[in-house]
Amino acid sequence: MARTVYCQYLKKEAEGLDFQLIPGEVGKRVFDNISKEAFALWQKKQTMLINEHKLNMMNPEHRQMLQDNMIKFLFEGEEIHIEGYRPPES
Repeated sequence: MARTVYCQYLKKEAEGLDFQLIPGEVGKRVFDNISKEAFALWQKKQTMLINEHKLNMMNPEHRQMLQDNMIKFLFEGEEIHIEGYRPPES
């Protein structure tokens, strides 16, 4: 049986992550309060941020910027805007 959490992003009960993906207190907070679905949405934003801003994950400042944006996106409901990005037209 899948683990469920009350997802703070989706505001409903949903399937939780299988394991803690991020180390530390922030990782525990994500594991306890964010669903697989919401984390997948964040991963798409994260990939876009990394690519558009040419972030280097070896740079602690870049990692901190991503973590700050993740907290804003998942817990504070803030939309992360990527400069110059336009969704594809269907």
